[in-house]
Amino acid sequence: NKTVQVQRQVDEVVGIMQDNINKVMQRGEQLDTLQNKTEDLQNSSMQFRRGASRVRKQMWWKDMKMKLILGGVIAVIILVVIGSIV
Repeated sequence: NKTVQVQRQVDEVVGIMQDNINKVMQRGEQLDTLQNKTEDLQNSSMQFRRGASRVRKQMWWKDMKMKLILGGVIAVIILVVIGSIV
Protein backbone atom coordinates (compact mmCIF):
# COMPACT_ATOMS: atom_id res chain seq x y z
CA ASN A 1 0.00 0.00 0.00
CA LYS A 2 2.78 2.43 0.87
CA THR A 3 4.66 1.39 -2.24
CA VAL A 4 1.63 2.19 -4.41
CA GLN A 5 1.22 5.55 -2.66
CA VAL A 6 4.92 6.39 -3.15
CA GLN A 7 4.71 5.27 -6.79
CA ARG A 8 1.71 7.61 -7.34
CA GLN A 9 3.62 10.50 -5.82
CA VAL A 10 6.65 9.71 -7.99
CA ASP A 11 4.41 9.51 -11.08
CA GLU A 12 2.81 12.83 -10.13
CA VAL A 13 6.20 14.47 -9.65
CA VAL A 14 7.41 13.02 -12.96
CA GLY A 15 4.30 14.39 -14.68
CA ILE A 16 4.83 17.82 -13.17
CA MET A 17 8.49 17.80 -14.18
CA GLN A 18 7.59 16.80 -17.75
CA ASP A 19 5.09 19.67 -17.89
CA ASN A 20 7.74 22.04 -16.57
CA ILE A 21 10.25 20.85 -19.16
CA ASN A 22 7.68 21.32 -21.93
CA LYS A 23 6.93 24.83 -20.67
CA VAL A 24 10.65 25.67 -20.58
CA MET A 25 11.07 24.40 -24.14
CA GLN A 26 8.08 26.46 -25.32
CA ARG A 27 9.46 29.50 -23.55
CA GLY A 28 12.82 28.95 -25.24
CA GLU A 29 11.10 28.83 -28.63
CA GLN A 30 9.19 31.99 -27.80
CA LEU A 31 12.43 33.70 -26.75
CA ASP A 32 14.05 32.68 -30.03
CA THR A 33 11.09 34.09 -31.93
CA LEU A 34 11.27 37.29 -29.91
CA GLN A 35 14.99 37.59 -30.57
CA ASN A 36 14.44 37.16 -34.32
CA LYS A 37 11.72 39.80 -34.29
CA THR A 38 14.01 42.13 -32.35
CA GLU A 39 16.79 41.67 -34.91
CA ASP A 40 14.34 42.31 -37.76
CA LEU A 41 13.09 45.46 -36.04
CA GLN A 42 16.64 46.67 -35.51
CA ASN A 43 17.45 46.14 -39.19
CA SER A 44 14.27 47.94 -40.22
CA SER A 45 15.05 50.86 -37.95
CA MET A 46 18.54 51.18 -39.43
CA GLN A 47 17.10 51.20 -42.95
CA PHE A 48 14.54 53.80 -41.89
CA ARG A 49 17.28 55.97 -40.37
CA ARG A 50 19.35 55.80 -43.57
CA GLY A 51 16.30 56.63 -45.69
CA ALA A 52 15.33 59.51 -43.42
CA SER A 53 18.86 60.94 -43.60
CA ARG A 54 18.84 60.68 -47.38
CA VAL A 55 15.46 62.43 -47.63
CA ARG A 56 16.59 65.14 -45.19
CA LYS A 57 19.68 65.85 -47.34
CA GLN A 58 17.62 65.90 -50.53
CA MET A 59 15.14 68.35 -49.01
CA TRP A 60 17.98 70.55 -47.72
CA TRP A 61 19.47 70.75 -51.22
CA LYS A 62 16.08 71.42 -52.74
CA ASP A 63 15.48 74.23 -50.22
CA MET A 64 18.96 75.64 -50.85
CA LYS A 65 18.41 75.63 -54.62
CA MET A 66 15.12 77.47 -54.15
CA LYS A 67 16.80 80.08 -51.95
CA LEU A 68 19.60 80.56 -54.49
CA ILE A 69 17.13 80.93 -57.36
CA LEU A 70 15.04 83.40 -55.34
CA GLY A 71 18.19 85.33 -54.39
CA GLY A 72 19.27 85.43 -58.05
CA VAL A 73 15.86 86.70 -59.19
CA ILE A 74 15.88 89.41 -56.53
CA ALA A 75 19.43 90.39 -57.52
CA VAL A 76 18.39 90.65 -61.19
CA ILE A 77 15.35 92.77 -60.28
CA ILE A 78 17.53 95.07 -58.17
CA LEU A 79 20.07 95.39 -61.00
CA VAL A 80 17.27 96.17 -63.50
CA VAL A 81 15.81 98.81 -61.17
CA ILE A 82 19.22 100.36 -60.55
CA GLY A 83 20.05 100.20 -64.27
CA SER A 84 16.80 101.96 -65.20
CA ILE A 85 17.39 104.69 -62.64
CA VAL A 86 20.90 105.46 -63.81
